[in-house]
Amino acid sequence: MNKTLWLFVGCFLLPVILAITVLKLDLRPSSTTNNGNFLQHEVWLPVQQDDKLWTIVLNLPSGCVSACEIQKSNAQNLHVALGKNRSKVSIVMVGAGELAIEQSVQEKLTPASFYLVNKQGLVVLEYLYKPDPEANRLVLKGLLKDMKKLLNYARSQ
Repeated sequence: MNKTLWLFVGCFLLPVILAITVLKLDLRPSSTTNNGNFLQHEVWLPVQQDDKLWTIVLNLPSGCVSACEIQKSNAQNLHVALGKNRSKVSIVMVGAGELAIEQSVQEKLTPASFYLVNKQGLVVLEYLYKPDPEANRLVLKGLLKDMKKLLNYARSQ
């Protein structure tokens, strides 16, 4: 009986001790598997799509000209690149004659950047615009990778 009690206590305490050690010594992994950046503040957008799992939002504020035009064409390319997942993802452009959102909300978003928004309207990841075409292509490639991971995860549930 005494052995069983110690085994039970050990099975409880060992994970707790290991977790405290990892936190105290800051041994958490520094890298993540996502390519986008998590937002520092919570942003909700009114882009709820009942039949779509995710929404890719392009921020087009007034005053954004050349970068926004480049990103508009990239949005069309993204739509094609989604392939068979095109029916599960919608691409929405907000601001500047597109879908109107509150000015205070749009000011929280970076101009000419893509945002990954879940079904409820919460902005999850941000993909910043890069002026260098090759760097911007890599950002968009990362967005597609993240989108495919999320859709595969949603399929497994």
